[in-house]
Amino acid sequence: MSAPRLKISGDEIDWPHSSSDLQEAATLKTLPKLLRRNAKLFPEAIAQREKEFGIWISYSWAEVEGHISRMAAAFHDLSVVPGDVIALIGDNRPEWVWGEVAAHACRAMSLGIYRDALEDEIRYLADYAKPKVIVAEDEEQVDKLLALGETIPSVKAIVYTDPRGMLKYDDPRLISIEDLEKRGQALLDAKADLWSRMVEETDGADVAILCTTSGTTSNPKLAEWTGNAFIGHAATYLRADPRGPDDEYVAVLPLSWVMEQMYSVAWNFLARMKVNFPEEEETMMTDLREIGPTFVLLSPRAWETVAADIRARIMDARPWKRGIYHWGVKRGMKAMEDGERSSAAEWFLFRHLRDRLGFSRLKSAATGGAAMGPDTFRFFQAMGLPLKQLYGQTEALGAHTVHQTGHVDYETVGFPMPGCTLTIRDPDSEGLGEVLVSHPHMMAGYYRNPEASSECFTDDGWFETGDAGYLTDKGHLVVIDRIKDLATTSRGVRFSPQFIENKLKFSTYVAEAVILGKDRPYLAAMICIRYPILAKWAEERRISFTTYSDLASRPEVYALLREEVEKVNATLPAQQRITKFLLLYKELDADDGELTRTKKVRRSVIAEKYEDIIERIYSGSDHVDIDTVINFQDGTKQRIVTTLAIETLDNAPDAKPTESQAA
Repeated sequence: MSAPRLKISGDEIDWPHSSSDLQEAATLKTLPKLLRRNAKLFPEAIAQREKEFGIWISYSWAEVEGHISRMAAAFHDLSVVPGDVIALIGDNRPEWVWGEVAAHACRAMSLGIYRDALEDEIRYLADYAKPKVIVAEDEEQVDKLLALGETIPSVKAIVYTDPRGMLKYDDPRLISIEDLEKRGQALLDAKADLWSRMVEETDGADVAILCTTSGTTSNPKLAEWTGNAFIGHAATYLRADPRGPDDEYVAVLPLSWVMEQMYSVAWNFLARMKVNFPEEEETMMTDLREIGPTFVLLSPRAWETVAADIRARIMDARPWKRGIYHWGVKRGMKAMEDGERSSAAEWFLFRHLRDRLGFSRLKSAATGGAAMGPDTFRFFQAMGLPLKQLYGQTEALGAHTVHQTGHVDYETVGFPMPGCTLTIRDPDSEGLGEVLVSHPHMMAGYYRNPEASSECFTDDGWFETGDAGYLTDKGHLVVIDRIKDLATTSRGVRFSPQFIENKLKFSTYVAEAVILGKDRPYLAAMICIRYPILAKWAEERRISFTTYSDLASRPEVYALLREEVEKVNATLPAQQRITKFLLLYKELDADDGELTRTKKVRRSVIAEKYEDIIERIYSGSDHVDIDTVINFQDGTKQRIVTTLAIETLDNAPDAKPTESQAA
């Protein structure tokens, strides 16, 4: 038996070479300089589109430069100086990108805040980064900022981009984007060379972007990205997955997230890939179909939702359509396993599905930010989507591994990109250990946190990912789970909670799942139902219910979910099967601290918040009595009084409590 592979460099992989145009653009090192180049060489070419009131509005590179130059001049007039911070909060909009690049033109740092961040989160970030200006999209975001009052004293101006509902405010810090640009234009008229001078003075060595980490265990840290690193890594990534001016992209995921920064900002300015901003989250699928993107990135949660919605629609279809769907999926999956494509399944099913989703023109699709269940990945591969898995960290400027076209393996996250090297530290006999990464475009450090900065790098410069993984014989990286989340039962059975959770979430009816079992005698699951689909399922069967918690407690729903859990158990080793499960009375929510803003489970919060429920699961009881209050974002409260059944499965290991637990 050969020794396991423990190191690989992306330079070993036959990645394509960049075009001369891309190589030339990448030498500019700052977004303002790229903007000026694009506006000079391609003034009439479409850079961005935004859907507003059902109509797509296009912005050329010349128009984008006009907006950004006016905003930058106004920020300069507001005394924004090098080293200051400008924060942005709201939905994905062109104005967000304009504000970000305008900040860089002032040699200030941009900081993205998730649109659904609560007041406490905003206060924490404002106290940490001390932004001088905040660009806020609308009344909702402005309300949060004004409610914070004097607790964010660094903020001297709040720029709003949507004027609806703003007339009632008289805070002197408020300024509309129209008035901001007028102020900037007046300064540009008075100083004709101001914009050119500001662009020339930008320096790729400056920290340009502060990007929040996922914060799975605590408040997020802020990773510092220089212009050199941001644009340099984008150019590297474009070698691994080339894009160009003819490509269309729809910006679905939050602009405060590392990968949306890479696509909607870096690739937009560097490769001139057109970026389209949807009207609302609810119109995303319609907007995708209207644009027909050639490239798309969705989070695993979003891909799981798309897959679940497809199956939910099939539930409502006529019997002959359901028959074609199930026949086509089965045939397509079988052909894919044999390394082929089913022409019959393609003709009768998959081409129609891709068209309905707006994916007919896709040349590349990606998933990243968390692990995707292999069943979900295989489903979309069978459908004919050119789906690739990504892997990376905010500290490493996002993805640093990706599948290579023609070498996609749903169990892996692909090869390292050019210039990136991976190694496995402290491997076991099978090569499983901590994944370390090194490449020339890492973060500069954590903002105002030198201790944490030094702790996450080894003495010789490797970034410690905290993930457990191994390299295959072909050089693909396989990521198992976070090292701290790998667990062992009290009977010595080692397992990965994330791996089993992803299998559960392939179900049409499961929105989220948390696997328990560390230092316990067996595995158990707390499951959140996918309410919209189960509500439709229940209505079709005339099962009465009133609320989420009421539906989740119905015996018919428990019977249905039991079947889903048993399907997953059938694919797992006997000792890693789920022995008990219950359906939670509410969805896990980032607002409650149970998930990060990128929808990763915060296990320490779950363990503390649901401690009583977890203890009841392992006590031998068959139910948990719940009497609690849920606090909603709008300030309202709801009392939940219900009983959660604890379901015990027949095909799982012995589930009797230990003597100490029984005592």
